[in-house]
Amino acid sequence: MMTACGNNEKDYDATGTFEATETTVFAEQSGALLSFDVNEGDMMEAAREVGLIDTTQTWLKIQQMDATKAVYQSQKPDMERQIAATRQQLAKAQQDEQRYRELVADGAAPSKMLDDASSQVKVLQKQLDAQISSLSTSTQALDKQTAAADVQKTQLQDMLRKCHILTPTKGTVLEKYVERGEFVSVGKPLFKIADTESMHLRAYVTSAQLQHIKIGQQVKVFADYGDNQRKEYAGTISWISSRSEFTPKTILTDDERADLVYAVKVAIKNDGFVKIGMYGEVKGLTPDPGLTPNPSPRGEGNLKGEGSK
Repeated sequence: MMTACGNNEKDYDATGTFEATETTVFAEQSGALLSFDVNEGDMMEAAREVGLIDTTQTWLKIQQMDATKAVYQSQKPDMERQIAATRQQLAKAQQDEQRYRELVADGAAPSKMLDDASSQVKVLQKQLDAQISSLSTSTQALDKQTAAADVQKTQLQDMLRKCHILTPTKGTVLEKYVERGEFVSVGKPLFKIADTESMHLRAYVTSAQLQHIKIGQQVKVFADYGDNQRKEYAGTISWISSRSEFTPKTILTDDERADLVYAVKVAIKNDGFVKIGMYGEVKGLTPDPGLTPNPSPRGEGNLKGEGSK
């Protein structure tokens, strides 16, 4: 509700200006700006895609990485097929060894034949072990190269994702720094957006007022439109500075003699009428003097203006 102030009585505890959380969006990749649907004053939803940086080279690198990965996969040896012949020779040698062992036991063959058969089994077993080791090493190397290719592809996909420009939060576009078709580099600012629905009034209070203020405290906030026209909003103390500072020249405090003040932020829900930089006032930071306790001998206070029973 709009209200008008027609008297000279000071009806505020502190003054300040309205602010919003501003976020500057930067380019995360370099390239030509193929599209850029951003205009100052536009209302944006969070995670909305508003622009695209040229993705051609990144996309081609991803295709190249897929081809490289396919080459690594094709070079992996078929271990079972490559060692099948050696396994078969080893199995035949083991059968011969067992047969000569039985013949030697029966005295039908000399022991040298058994020794030769046993030696052949050992040779073939070592050949098989060497083949398995060599093929395993080759397979592991190719697996690592494939894994490295996967990591590089993931990096390229991340670069591709960063070519898509998204709004980081819901809000209003305050400033636009580039146009479609321009070449942008990593770190170049693209636009600035602010959450103008959840705003706050940065006000300044004296040390005397500070003792009555706490986080979460409910207060009244007034947006000043000039000509004694104000609009009231429900506010909540969301931040209190831990350091004092000299009173800004544009700020009025409850005690105009105060040189050092403390900044506080009062959060409000904006209905679209409050603008960044607008002057505002806050009421309710200090208790009403008419409610000051009147101490009794037993430590029980009565409100001023009330008689004791």
